[in-house]
Amino acid sequence: MSVGILGGSGFYELGDASTTITVETPFGPPSAPVTVASIGGADVAFLPRHGTGHTIPPHRINVRANLWALHSLGVRRLFSPCAVGSLRPDRQPGDMVVLDQLVDRTWGRPDTYFDGPDLHHSMFADPYCPVLRGVAVRAAMAESFTVHDGGTVVVINGPRFSTRAESRWFRSQGWDVINMTQYPEAALARELGMCFAGLGLVTDYDTGAGPEGDGEPVTMEAVFAILADNVERVRGVLARTIESLGGAGSARDCGCAAAGGAARPGLSPRPDSP
Repeated sequence: MSVGILGGSGFYELGDASTTITVETPFGPPSAPVTVASIGGADVAFLPRHGTGHTIPPHRINVRANLWALHSLGVRRLFSPCAVGSLRPDRQPGDMVVLDQLVDRTWGRPDTYFDGPDLHHSMFADPYCPVLRGVAVRAAMAESFTVHDGGTVVVINGPRFSTRAESRWFRSQGWDVINMTQYPEAALARELGMCFAGLGLVTDYDTGAGPEGDGEPVTMEAVFAILADNVERVRGVLARTIESLGGAGSARDCGCAAAGGAARPGLSPRPDSP
């Protein structure tokens, strides 16, 4: 199978799975077994990043194991639907932002397979695959989402939400949305030579970012309510996107593989590195 999905908050299953695969990795267990479902005639690997039932907080996700497991099963195109908070009044709850840039504000997360002795510096100027992005934008429009083609996500460590001062700073930098999981997923996908696309479902306004300068704090309950209302629509976007891949981008001429490194299952990375 060449296509995979990392399910985010509120998205713990893809549909009717035909196979469940337990994968062992040099970096420990992934968040959950990988399930395989047929979409548009293609076998698609699905892994919920927070575990089945949302038991793993963002700063505890074993991202290296998750990406390694999917790559070892043959996944070369990876979709990453995720919840994002809006930092701009025109990015409204219920909208979809197909991400094109990120800013990493996390700390303490293992974020590379190249811990030595083999060294490599992956190209990461453009974290998201342009081919997958284009297909996802068209699919989201077909599912009647209000779609924003491009957007910068600032990734924070979590699990807490931002302070008011942090939110003001993020907005002052011109960043569009905020999230807790896109890094290091995107960086590790690049090291593995995988095409990676981040589909951000806007679930809330970050504190002070609303149309009226709304100062209400973000709550987990409000976030999950928007997720519940839109999870089937997100599935529809993913299904349309995957069905379209037989034509657009099937040759993987986007440059993502060349921009990565030599990190491949069984090769350069040292799983025992600190």
